[in-house]
Amino acid sequence: MRNGFIGLVIVAFSIAGYGQSTGYDNVAAQASLVSEFDVNGLKVVYKRRPSSPTVAAGLFIRGGSRNINEKNAGIERLMLATAIEQSKNYPRQIVRRDLSSHGSSINSGVQNDYSAVGMATTRPHFERIFDILTDLVLNPTFAEEDVVRNKDAILTGLRESGALPETALETLRSRVIYSGHPYANDVNGTTATIASLTPQDLRAYHRKMMETSRLLFVIVGDVDVEVLKRKIAATFGKLPKGNYTETALPAIDFSKGSVDSIPRTLPTNYVKGAFAAPSISDPDYYAMRVAMSILQTLVYQEVRGRLQLSYAPDADMESLAANSASISVSTTDPNRATSAMLAQIRLLQDQTINPAIIDEIASFFLTRHYMGQETSAAQVRELAHYELIGGGWRNSFEFLNGVRAVTPAQVRNVANKYMKNIRFAIVGNDRNLDKSIFVPAE
Repeated sequence: MRNGFIGLVIVAFSIAGYGQSTGYDNVAAQASLVSEFDVNGLKVVYKRRPSSPTVAAGLFIRGGSRNINEKNAGIERLMLATAIEQSKNYPRQIVRRDLSSHGSSINSGVQNDYSAVGMATTRPHFERIFDILTDLVLNPTFAEEDVVRNKDAILTGLRESGALPETALETLRSRVIYSGHPYANDVNGTTATIASLTPQDLRAYHRKMMETSRLLFVIVGDVDVEVLKRKIAATFGKLPKGNYTETALPAIDFSKGSVDSIPRTLPTNYVKGAFAAPSISDPDYYAMRVAMSILQTLVYQEVRGRLQLSYAPDADMESLAANSASISVSTTDPNRATSAMLAQIRLLQDQTINPAIIDEIASFFLTRHYMGQETSAAQVRELAHYELIGGGWRNSFEFLNGVRAVTPAQVRNVANKYMKNIRFAIVGNDRNLDKSIFVPAE
């Protein structure tokens, strides 16, 4: 392996003054703080955070894009956003007053694999905010004015984002790689589907989703677990169990490469090439994360640093149940920039990295991981993500050890296994594209 290659990557991932033993010995201790229990079919995951002044929790709905279709895309997003406005026992004015006076928040969000309503508060106000959260989720009014206001906000966002080349690029990429896949059902909705939804649609959808077999509740903080059990039993525990069983997602089709473009007169061209990637529950996941971190550095140093073809070239990986990774660039010379990015992939496929690089990347991930887990809300998201699509919440504590165990041979293997048959999406001037660069002849 070339010494220059080793040096470039090591410099990029050096974290001065951060010992590698930090955090690794704490895995068992962190996992021991987590317990789980069942309330009428609802799985509850509780992580005690001793002496923490904050408490965060989330109610997660399983399924994501599998719950919707092309006719009601975005209904879960609109349903949750409207539900948290006001409820049978808590009018909007009281919800807003109590959240503001207690320094608390309640919000909602959706993604391809699941959706959530979350709360964050201080420990003294936990019970009050929990009561508000549960009533908003269980007894929403879906008042006409709330539905209209949230529809207008979503529609405005969709229309504005559609004008951005970055959003157009992402939309094209999704349409290409998700064709025929459940992820083709856009959880954010379209202008047509959002505009067509009514309060009656939201109420019917809400009744369908409120079954304990569809739900997961995760909470992080320093609360009395017996009080927590009683409160959940008196609220979410009274929902019907239902018989929801989550279906496995098919893999995204990367059987061959492709290139699709949207012609636009722009000062630069936007390029994104997607390829297969293992999900977080796959044994290849750790090696692929390491490989993508190295590729990100190589692409940046080659395309921006040496060739000066782009300000922000990138390589990244999703964290979905049916996963993908990508290389991307905005440039006035898409042929040359893409050729340079592909050359960095071939370097990973052909060369075997020095083990010291993995140690440096592990230190980098260690720093970023603990910085990203500083809040109770972040820990809720991490535990839920692994519980829902990562093989169980316990795996969330194995990430750092998993990265540290990666070998140079595994990095080379995943580069060859996944970084191929790249499907490109391009927004910009496509008249001078050399498509043989993007999809080489076999």
